[in-house]
Amino acid sequence: MLLLREKTAFYLKDLETPVGKTINLTIAGLVLLSSIIFVAETYQIPDTVRFNLNTIDTIILIIFALEYFLRLWSSDNKIKYIFSFYGLIDLMAIAPYFFGVIDISFIRLLRWFRILRLLRFIDRKFLFGISSDDGVIFARILFTLFAIIFVYSGLIYQVEHPVNPKVFVTFLDAFYFSIVTMTTVGFGDVTPVSELGRLLTVLMILTGIALIPWQVGDLIKRLVKTANQVETVCLGCGLAFHDADAKFCKICGTKLN
Repeated sequence: MLLLREKTAFYLKDLETPVGKTINLTIAGLVLLSSIIFVAETYQIPDTVRFNLNTIDTIILIIFALEYFLRLWSSDNKIKYIFSFYGLIDLMAIAPYFFGVIDISFIRLLRWFRILRLLRFIDRKFLFGISSDDGVIFARILFTLFAIIFVYSGLIYQVEHPVNPKVFVTFLDAFYFSIVTMTTVGFGDVTPVSELGRLLTVLMILTGIALIPWQVGDLIKRLVKTANQVETVCLGCGLAFHDADAKFCKICGTKLN
């Protein structure tokens, strides 16, 4: 039993062996598919298509639930996993499924957080063909911005569409509103009417003011740092760029040629 738990924990985190990579890339693909289904459901589609999408989404939720309990079961510190960042995201991804039998409308808001589960894959550069650490950082920044805008778009749509269906017609309307709000452009052609929608708008503005300059500033610092480095591939760990006067790799300590 202990060996089975260790193997389960390994493959759920591993992204290098064929089995681990297959499992985790499948989960990442299901996250993307689930997000696409959510967006598609905001449009006028035939009832048969909607039924098929709901069936697929239910299957994905069951897989996510199984994955969550496997991660919990194989974790050495279960309490730590439950309250960890990824643990909370995993739980929010499956919460709508378990609370679906109860009429709790706000629980549906949690489903938009599923896209954040992809954050655990961003630092694996070999999965996306990224050859440098700066490329990983750039990809992480872009995905973080996209994920936050996506989540806010889903939340504002879920809140405003029932009370303001002529303005927030589809997900694209909510996505457009999120972008112009977070960038503080604020054209004013799309506005929320509910109190919760206005609260979300305030949070969007504050997030845009704080997050975007911070992320762009971090990217600029990385680019400036890279400009002062030379390409010298480390034979030990493969790190491509080092300071011009570096004699040893700053990651593994291997002597540089």
